[in-house]
Amino acid sequence: MTAVDKEHLPYRKGVGAVLFDRRGRVLVARRLDTPDAWQLPQGGIDAGEDPRDAVRREMQEEIGTDRFEIIAETPDWLRYDLPDHLLGRVWGGRYRGQEQRWFALRFLGSDSDIDLAASGHPEFDAWRWADLAELPEMAVWFKRGLYEALVATFAPVAHAYQRPRP
Repeated sequence: MTAVDKEHLPYRKGVGAVLFDRRGRVLVARRLDTPDAWQLPQGGIDAGEDPRDAVRREMQEEIGTDRFEIIAETPDWLRYDLPDHLLGRVWGGRYRGQEQRWFALRFLGSDSDIDLAASGHPEFDAWRWADLAELPEMAVWFKRGLYEALVATFAPVAHAYQRPRP
């Protein structure tokens, strides 16, 4: 097996979604290919695609819903690196990790609007609502730093849901 030169590989451009319910909890889904890994919906950006359009498409493909509105986004692109044992295996070996724009979304539907099998090619086998602060512990180890950044960035969104409304 040939060693992969990680330093010369680019990052794959992508988007991610932090979908907030009416109580300020976020949707997490369990990966089909890694049953102990829970994550947020995310995916690549197609050539020429705007990140906002990409997050809308990914939510339809992965979660089966368009019942949301974009309420915030990360000011910068966030990155994670793949661990060495996955280099050369994931995404055809073309990338060292992902560079993603993340969006906070307000869910406008009900739980019945979520359909993990809507695309016919599900990536997840289960989903649930979780507290934003739980995310880093739920994530695979190489994405924990990114999830910690998401918690810090979107904590004001979660707190806004938890304040009493006049």
